Amino acid sequence: MKIAIGSYGQETSSFSQLATTIDSFKTYGLFQGEEILEKCREVGSIGGFLETVDTKIPGWAPEPIIHGWAGASGPMTAQALDYFESALCDGLQDALPLDGIYLALHGAAAADNEPDTEGHLLAAVRKVVGDKVPLVISLDHHANLTARMVDNVNALVAHRDQPHDQRETGVLAGRILVDVLSGDVRPTMAWRKIPIITHQEQFLTSRGPMKEWFDLARDMESRPGVVSASTFPMQPWLDVPEGGWAAIVITNDDPSLADKLSAELANEAWRLREAFCRLDSILPDEAIRKALEADRGLVVLTDTGDSVFGGATGDSTCILEEMVRQKIDQPALFPTVDPVAVEKAITAGEGKALNLSLGGKLDPVFGRPFEVEGRVARIGGGRIDLTMLGFESVDLGRAVLLEVGAVKVVVTEKRGICGNHPAVYEHFGIDVGNAKMVVVKTASNWQFYNEWLSEVIRVDTPGATMSHLEQFSWAHLPRPIYPLDDQADWQA
Repeated sequence: MKIAIGSYGQETSSFSQLATTIDSFKTYGLFQGEEILEKCREVGSIGGFLETVDTKIPGWAPEPIIHGWAGASGPMTAQALDYFESALCDGLQDALPLDGIYLALHGAAAADNEPDTEGHLLAAVRKVVGDKVPLVISLDHHANLTARMVDNVNALVAHRDQPHDQRETGVLAGRILVDVLSGDVRPTMAWRKIPIITHQEQFLTSRGPMKEWFDLARDMESRPGVVSASTFPMQPWLDVPEGGWAAIVITNDDPSLADKLSAELANEAWRLREAFCRLDSILPDEAIRKALEADRGLVVLTDTGDSVFGGATGDSTCILEEMVRQKIDQPALFPTVDPVAVEKAITAGEGKALNLSLGGKLDPVFGRPFEVEGRVARIGGGRIDLTMLGFESVDLGRAVLLEVGAVKVVVTEKRGICGNHPAVYEHFGIDVGNAKMVVVKTASNWQFYNEWLSEVIRVDTPGATMSHLEQFSWAHLPRPIYPLDDQADWQA
């Protein structure tokens, strides 16, 4: 049994100033052939898939093609998309004949020349392998599901959780493909687009309206004949012609059931639409005061407008400015991206005091540099090992630790994960547990700080991932769409 495997992941923010190139993928790891089996067996969706098929089909032959993950940033260059298309199609051609294919995709990647890169790649794959080879994909549930994606696969499954459990998704995809190959399942898909796009503040699946919606999908999967039910609250900064939320249900050769349940899922999202739009974030001045007043432990401040996991630059300093303005005297951790400042700090040397124009250089729409006085506490950087969101290391580039009053500021050349994992601070010898507050450049993925966490405060900040979607200039999104437009009641 010979099954081709591969992955391709990038999350596009149409409002980000950062182009996604092949070098963007190299930050986390760009692998081909056998290197994929070496690097991905223990992490991510591919690891979960391999574990499942190893158990269910002893002696099967994996044909690893390509693996690339670029994180979130602006649209991909045409050259980057061409690279993946060539690598994927050439690799599959060389691997023929195949019994099946598994691809781990993100689902919300757009390129300068293609608004639906996953649909484009899947159509190209079909031209190589034909219609008879079973093709199963896994997707981030923040994907933008499109007609070309659905038309070119036999089945698909999305993440069940926010924060994501990528390995679980790979396990589920593996089970489906094995069942298709054995003839136990004849997948029938039905899906709906939903005219909704909302900010990120209600995206956690552990509570609130998103939990209600995802729980309904899990309930459906317990019903006879249902293979999977996937819900897609599309990441909210993707300005493309087929943009919007979606729901899809796969049954075992029961099209009417799939159609009925996908409509039910879509209508449930519409029923909850006002709850999805509730804002919890507060302005930076109030957020800092609230963090200082906390009784104990580490307070996480989420920089919602500058989320590197949503495509923002990671170099906004508006929360740092407020910390300095309020002259906080309790230890705080803050990350930013600034290659120019890194160079100046390294030139000055460890222990030296200097004035820096920090951050605010990568996004002329939302950013502005902040003048600080600081001391170069340590110089570091390079590739650091950590297991996070499906990869096992990240390259910081050169990096420095600055002390700006009570604030320890990690400044990196490369954006990577910014300060969204404690390993970035531990790399400089910092005990995260001793800090009163830490700023994360994400609105949802602070789970790596749970060991010390006492409270989470969402901060209402400007930027390419801000919660105020109405302030962006939308050009391609289908209209009308809730809540950007006044809209009569809708039903699937």
